Amino acid sequence: MSNSNDNIYAQPIGHTPFKFDKRVASVFPDMIQRSVPGYSDVMHNIQLLAAKYVQPKSNCYDLGCSLGAVCLAMSCGNTQPNVEIIGIDNSTAMIERCQNNIDSYKHSTPIKLVTGDILKHSYQYASMVVLNYTLQFISLEQRELLLSRVYQGMLPGGILVISEKLHFEDPFINQLMIDLHHQFKRENGYSDLEISQKRNALENVLVPETMAKHIERLQSSGFEKVNCWNQQLNFASFIAFKPK
Repeated sequence: MSNSNDNIYAQPIGHTPFKFDKRVASVFPDMIQRSVPGYSDVMHNIQLLAAKYVQPKSNCYDLGCSLGAVCLAMSCGNTQPNVEIIGIDNSTAMIERCQNNIDSYKHSTPIKLVTGDILKHSYQYASMVVLNYTLQFISLEQRELLLSRVYQGMLPGGILVISEKLHFEDPFINQLMIDLHHQFKRENGYSDLEISQKRNALENVLVPETMAKHIERLQSSGFEKVNCWNQQLNFASFIAFKPK
């Protein structure tokens, strides 16, 4: 994948809402590694979860696939026959680079990429679905609709993985987590200007929720055995299963 450094917000650019355009696509691997605590751990465990829960003759979905890291992790983990991995993203710039990444890696499970809206896609025979830092970019009123749509298309025993930035109800704890996250970014080479501008760009674009809200929504969508299996600062990953 591209090793380009993320310097998009290194110079004053005014208030421009964040979007997954060509500039972001060109630096995305560097951006997410330096911005998301625990990202590498989540990716490693997605591969392990694929090895454990992908079912034969099924589909695996990476919703908001960006540059295909989750697609490749599921492919590396999968040991079952007749499985197809489907990556979906509404950013043409992301899909174009994603295809290049997929083509450059050796992987045994077929991966198909789709440019489209995950809210409108039809999900079928899914044994594993991943939304890796994707739901937070979906409007609040459409999040349960998406999860219900995914649930309907999943096989019994299928696993859903959702990774998200969190908001905390306690103002003190919420601000502490924000401060620690900003320090994490500083330690990864981002300046205060970059941190401030990125935060402004994401305002009202990335809308985080509490851990309790995520768990409640998953359960109300029909999922069972819902749990947060990974949290570092204000980023967490959840697993949920469709009943067998």
